[in-house]
Amino acid sequence: MRKLYIFLLLISAQYINAQTTISGKVTDTKKHPLRGVSISIKNSYDGATTDSLGNYKFTTSEKTNVVLTATYSGYKNFEQPINVVEIKSMTINISLKEEITEMKAVIVTAGSFAAGDTKRAAVLSSIDIATTAGSNADITAALKTLPGTQQIGEQEGLFVRGGEGYETKQYIDGTLVNNPYYSSVPDIAQRGRFSPFLFKGTVFSTGGYSAQYGQALSSVLLLESIDLPEKSEIDASISPLVVGIGTQQLAKNKKSSWGFSYDYVNVGLYFSLIKQVPDYFRIPQFHNADANFRIKTKRGGMIKYYTTFAYNDLGLRNQDVDSSYLKNAFALTNHNWYNNLSYRENLGRGWKMNLGSSFSTNLDNIQQQVQDSANQPKQFDSTVFWMQSKNFSVRNLQNLAQAKAVFEKKLTGISSIRFGSEYWYADTKPVFNDTLRPEIDNYFASFVEANIVLTNDIAAQIGTRFEHSSLINKSDISPRISLAYKTGKDAQISVAYGTFYQKPEVEQLYYSTNIGFTKATHYIIDYQILNTQRILRIEAYYKKYDALVRQIPIAYNYYAYNNTGYGYAQGLDFFFRDKKTFKDFDYWISYSYIDSKRNFLNFPGSMQPNFVANNTASIVMKRFFTKIKSGVNFTYSWASGRPYYDILTSSSNKYYIGGNGTTKDYNSLNFSAEYVPSIGKKNSKSFLVLFASMTNVLGQSQIYGYNYSYSGSNKMPIIPPAPRFYFIGCFVSWGVDRTQDAINNNL
Repeated sequence: MRKLYIFLLLISAQYINAQTTISGKVTDTKKHPLRGVSISIKNSYDGATTDSLGNYKFTTSEKTNVVLTATYSGYKNFEQPINVVEIKSMTINISLKEEITEMKAVIVTAGSFAAGDTKRAAVLSSIDIATTAGSNADITAALKTLPGTQQIGEQEGLFVRGGEGYETKQYIDGTLVNNPYYSSVPDIAQRGRFSPFLFKGTVFSTGGYSAQYGQALSSVLLLESIDLPEKSEIDASISPLVVGIGTQQLAKNKKSSWGFSYDYVNVGLYFSLIKQVPDYFRIPQFHNADANFRIKTKRGGMIKYYTTFAYNDLGLRNQDVDSSYLKNAFALTNHNWYNNLSYRENLGRGWKMNLGSSFSTNLDNIQQQVQDSANQPKQFDSTVFWMQSKNFSVRNLQNLAQAKAVFEKKLTGISSIRFGSEYWYADTKPVFNDTLRPEIDNYFASFVEANIVLTNDIAAQIGTRFEHSSLINKSDISPRISLAYKTGKDAQISVAYGTFYQKPEVEQLYYSTNIGFTKATHYIIDYQILNTQRILRIEAYYKKYDALVRQIPIAYNYYAYNNTGYGYAQGLDFFFRDKKTFKDFDYWISYSYIDSKRNFLNFPGSMQPNFVANNTASIVMKRFFTKIKSGVNFTYSWASGRPYYDILTSSSNKYYIGGNGTTKDYNSLNFSAEYVPSIGKKNSKSFLVLFASMTNVLGQSQIYGYNYSYSGSNKMPIIPPAPRFYFIGCFVSWGVDRTQDAINNNL
């Protein structure tokens, strides 16, 4: 036994002498210690875990060359060959590189507000848009509560950072929407045509947007339609204004779906109860129908088709500004048909493909005439040509067909490069009185853009776009670049630069095609803190306008145009949203300051445009009370006064200002509430929402500007059709329980 003991002791001593001690420290690339890193000899059980200071230490009895490994979630694996033969101890310090992942990587955000299921935090989701008090589920109305936008009530469109409404374009699944709003009515802004619940993702860019998109001087609104519904459902809605029904049917294998909806709007009953300023001789009525199908492909791609048809008819009279007894009668009939087909596919080996096509046709029949006190047409001779020109008819047919192809290749990490081309065929046939001046444009564009993610802290988006329009026979090249740097866990700084071009408007090309693209150059810097509960965003920008279209008077109602206009817009935007501080309470605050001047159209010099208020602000508040199954929403919007001008033509055919001023400040408090009785019911097969809203609760008078008489001696304020707008409605869904959505999103 003694000999055995000595033998075992000798073996143990040899074993101990053969062991090697390995120690060191593990840090990230910024020399910060990492705790909990797993260190080991590959293919062995020897190893250790780092402490709070990043230190580790362990022994190994391996006698050959081995591989030291280090693994840590969110970082790239580390491996290093080492020689442990006849070495008693060694120190190896390790620096781990952070793994570049979509969840951790910085996102380039300069100039854009994003929301949707592909983003880490939503700014405005579909449910946010629907429940923003005052929006009444209109996408544009809800976006007006974000910084950078103007509170324009007399004309439809998004007026962004010193830009006209037509300088913001809307895209659905990558292709342009030619007529996103119902047709214009004098001095009354019209709603958008699309429901927010059609879309799963929304990107509202207030500047510096991607090279994938063009023909927008100021901004783009990018809408991505939903894929497959969760399950089959039937929906119905009823109110004093609208009656509607629709369905979405999901296949049993959950790889395809189809659906349709129809609604009819007639405001006759509403107008009989709520007095309107205009005298409606044809009560506004709208027919809207849409249909869709969606097919999931074998490789996980998606084919989507969406079509919508709309018809509306109305007629109204207003007091004529040149006379105390005459009226202007305006009648409109509109037909609109829109189609969108898209195909998204994974091609393998890091390749993705997005194909899109669309076709839309829009027909406006407009009759404008001066009527006497008996509502009979009034004719004028050439001695009062300014009155004679108020009698006219317009028949405007707009057709737009598009095709677009985008290919994307994944590079190292999550970096990627995309490229593509698009073609538009625009056929416009405006008939003014008896004069037809057709416009046909073959527009072609191609682009290339790279998303480069160097680390989780540094990213860049670099691209360029080429465009050509056959109608004006002009081309352009638009370079664009955006950079982002993460300054903290949820904080980052982004900058963006780019040039953006846009064709002149149809009305301008009606008179002349000898004008070229207008141009804007964007410079943007922002700081943002973003997570799922809070968003803080501060952004400064400068925009330089060149080659704006100027209108040169020749004779009354006859003009020439050129591209000698110019301008600028500069300002600061602030946005803060908080879902965390108060339980079940969501609110956001936005504020914008802008300084902008332009010399374009009939401006006699460089002036602040009449659609620009120097200061705007909004406060949006939402609270859902689960116990009483109800929610309340408030929106307060304010804007400083806007300038207005009476621009006249001198005897020498030059423009001058005959009168001007500033409107009173815009103030509006809006309210909405909903009651959801199905909350708390288990296995509920129906989902009911009772909804009510009121705009301008306090009844504050709004003046958007003034219309001047021909002589300039008289002016009339541009005001809303009524001090307030009321809505009550009932919405029912069968087949989908949206109770939890209502609670989670505060409805």
